[in-house]
Amino acid sequence: MNSEAKIIIAFLFKHSGKKELKESELYLPLSIELRWFSTKESHEFVNHALRQKLLIKKEDLLIPSFDIEKINIPIGFYPSKKIFAEEKNEVKENKTNVIDTIICRIIEKKNQDRKEIIEEITQIALEKNVRPEVAALLVGKECSVDIKDSFELVENKILRENEE
Repeated sequence: MNSEAKIIIAFLFKHSGKKELKESELYLPLSIELRWFSTKESHEFVNHALRQKLLIKKEDLLIPSFDIEKINIPIGFYPSKKIFAEEKNEVKENKTNVIDTIICRIIEKKNQDRKEIIEEITQIALEKNVRPEVAALLVGKECSVDIKDSFELVENKILRENEE
């Protein structure tokens, strides 16, 4: 089954008749021509598609990461906007999970007490005046824990909160 996001992307590319589109050639039709989303939601959709790797950025152009010809677009298709609800749930999960994931990795590597790690993260956050997620990254790095996959989650969380 095709995701709603894939159907939207396939529709936009088939509608344009192009294989590569500028970002504006995606969000403008979504908001102005089709009136499926507001301007803000259209931008959010494009960013969501990039994060989910449904679109690939090649210089200033975007390309679908899948074969749009294999996507069946239902007659009278209109997006349900579930994408935004899923994205908000994902953000909520990432908010708590990134710190918890780092804590679990530290426990695994250093066999340290959970409470001690949380106290250390809290102390660093206060001392350095940084967010708890950033403090968790610092503690994880000090403990030589693999935290590479957490950087993007923390960055996205901070950027999203700054947009709101």
